[in-house]
Amino acid sequence: MLATRQVLPSTRSSLTHKFVIDGFEGYLTVGLHEDGRPGEIFIKISKEGSTLSGMCQAFCRAFSLALQYGLSVEEAVVRFKGMRFEPMGPTQNPQIPEASSIIDYVARFLEIEFAQRRV
Repeated sequence: MLATRQVLPSTRSSLTHKFVIDGFEGYLTVGLHEDGRPGEIFIKISKEGSTLSGMCQAFCRAFSLALQYGLSVEEAVVRFKGMRFEPMGPTQNPQIPEASSIIDYVARFLEIEFAQRRV
């Protein structure tokens, strides 16, 4: 079976969300396909130029490609939710009061905003 990449249009809608995890401030931007599905993510954190910032950029590129090749939000959440590394701790989001990492926070945010609700 050959996977086909679903590239987003040149002009697309997006959702940008500000987050704070244990004092580390950042922004998550989710680029959307025309049907509202996430097709790419970007994380901008206050520690620009740091190893953490570089790893976030690498994660976003790989995650975005996975989404474009068919990884569902639900499958992504299963794989990334609960990852534990610094920074971790309290957030300013009442729906996600504690995060065990930036990746955990992103997975939980995507789950809340985009996972298919099963009735």
